[in-house]
Amino acid sequence: MSFKVGVIGYGNLGRGVECAVKNSTDAELYGVFTRRSLESLKTLTGAAVYSVNDVLRHKDQIDVLILCGGSATDLPVQTPELAKNFNVVDSFDTHAKIPQHFENVDAAAKASGKVAVISVGWDPGMFSLNRMYAEAVLPNGKDYTFWGKGVSQGHSDAIRRIDGVVDARQYTIPSQEALDAVRRGETPELTTRQKHTRECFVVAAEGADLARIENEIVTMPNYFADYDTTVHFISQEELDRDHRGLPHGGHTVRCGKTGLNGENTHIIEYTLRLDSNPEFTSSVLLAYARAAVKLNSEGASGCKTVFDIAPAYLSHESPENLRRRLL
Repeated sequence: MSFKVGVIGYGNLGRGVECAVKNSTDAELYGVFTRRSLESLKTLTGAAVYSVNDVLRHKDQIDVLILCGGSATDLPVQTPELAKNFNVVDSFDTHAKIPQHFENVDAAAKASGKVAVISVGWDPGMFSLNRMYAEAVLPNGKDYTFWGKGVSQGHSDAIRRIDGVVDARQYTIPSQEALDAVRRGETPELTTRQKHTRECFVVAAEGADLARIENEIVTMPNYFADYDTTVHFISQEELDRDHRGLPHGGHTVRCGKTGLNGENTHIIEYTLRLDSNPEFTSSVLLAYARAAVKLNSEGASGCKTVFDIAPAYLSHESPENLRRRLL
């Protein structure tokens, strides 16, 4: 099965999807849809560029849209709207708002007969799956998630949306002390603040109110309010020089007990070390885009998450080959 992909948005994530498609054996990039002027945007592979306002004109040529906007303001609007006409996949990552986002997208996708897959990436996404698997296997236990050290795309984007901010990078930093305790099987009770800190490097517009920007960052609900957050104001030159990369990663750890009296301890740990957060996230998005096309071809519709999709749907290989090679 081959399928045609449309990309909505052409930032770091959109460029990552372009690379992922190039490295795939069954996906073809139909084109990139952007809010920018078409003349100003040059894609890495020479892919076609269209106005996002014209996307409906191309609906019969596209099998699935991968949405590469931000979770703060883009995806809550774009995903349900585009699901009215397309199979779609997004990386919505505001954990507290996923249930509401699911409901909104599910209604649109069921009405159109399309498949929409939301909150795809590594967290939510791959980490979510590993938390679920580990809990199912070790129900008597406790799980922990540690992110970083790395650049969070969603949090960085949320800072850039603040009035007076020109550019920003946000690093999530796990507590090594807390991680070591969990790996020893101690199952500590940890608050959000005890597990991570957040460090922000912000380029402000000339004359901007730095105190106001810092306050808006550290008090932002769902992003920074529950963490010890440090804000550094630096120049664009410093940001470009010292914070060009987009590394990330982290760990999910489940400490569980088995035996008649819980006498045996087991630890399941899943770790990611990513040179490029957007490129890895894009690779996960493309795998679930493949699944969305397969499911829709079988008559499925509505909103799905990583919990709802069997692993075989992610692969370009046949079930027979998967059983022979990997099982």
